[in-house]
Amino acid sequence: MPRVQEHPEHPEGGRKYGAYQIEIYRDGILHNRLPTVTCDSNKLEEQAKKFLGARSFNYVAGGAGERATMDANRLAFRQWKVEAPDPLLATAVELFGQTFESPLLIGPVGVQTIFHRDKETGMAEIATQIGLPYILSTAASSSIEEVAKANGDGARWFQLYWPQDNEITKSLLHRAKSNGYKVLIVTLDTWALAWRPADLDNAYLPFASGIGDQIGFSDPVFRAKFAAKHDNKTPEDDVFLASREWEADVFSGAAHTWEELELIKQAWDGPIVLKGIQHVEDAKKAVEMGIQGIVVSNHGGRQLDGAIGSLEVLPEIVEAVGDKLTVLFDSGVRTGVDVIKALCLGAKGVLIGR
Repeated sequence: MPRVQEHPEHPEGGRKYGAYQIEIYRDGILHNRLPTVTCDSNKLEEQAKKFLGARSFNYVAGGAGERATMDANRLAFRQWKVEAPDPLLATAVELFGQTFESPLLIGPVGVQTIFHRDKETGMAEIATQIGLPYILSTAASSSIEEVAKANGDGARWFQLYWPQDNEITKSLLHRAKSNGYKVLIVTLDTWALAWRPADLDNAYLPFASGIGDQIGFSDPVFRAKFAAKHDNKTPEDDVFLASREWEADVFSGAAHTWEELELIKQAWDGPIVLKGIQHVEDAKKAVEMGIQGIVVSNHGGRQLDGAIGSLEVLPEIVEAVGDKLTVLFDSGVRTGVDVIKALCLGAKGVLIGR
């Protein structure tokens, strides 16, 4: 078992995450102060709906089609039962040469400015404070550099929505590497935007108005190409046009091939993780291609309706390749018990997001 890291506030070894429960009771009893956010995972959506506008809520809560994949994700968790865990079990985990106090990672959630004014920079700062790796989405409303600054000496990874333009791809990876992002996560299941009725009913796509395009708009190669094509205009001069061009490159509707991973491997000298693996054969192909990790994921049910629940395929994928690369997990996680189930089924770490 990995040794728990020492922390300046807890030199005896690690943060005491369980103390949060006692803190809640203490604040309520002594100061009549209740939690700002509900502790009941089944009430989170209801609470969020009260504070977010309809468009923002539907974007974060919605899924593909009739949300059958989202239902499958939750059903997969409910079919597994747990026994009382060993109270002495260490929660620390080693991922790609770095030890973390917890197996949790902050997943790559995009366009966070529509949820809170602190957006990705605020989340990255908090991730450092609580000792979790922060994964920045390509669809962020903050730049690579801004998030790195907010994250400080915390652990940060970069998630890539893989552009068709190789020069832009290389530029994004160079910026991430130069700003201290240690691991690259390449998302495979979002080369086209899904059919999401909750967004379609409101005709809402944040990227179309420049929201969630900041990483592209701040990229020097994208800006140079845009200026050369449009009479020296900047993305800020014509946000709608720039948004269309960025979306066309990142969500082109054309998937990349396995062979094209060689470009990524040449441009990134750190660990590479493929996100969106749902089949044993794809996991084996990742091993064959020399990839260091995978995320078993169906994008939280946001991309393909009627897909298999990710937890359902996790054990067979771990059995096939778990000793050859690092297997991470996301999709359908709601509670700490869900995290325990994913870990028991072989995941080394669990991404939490929406």
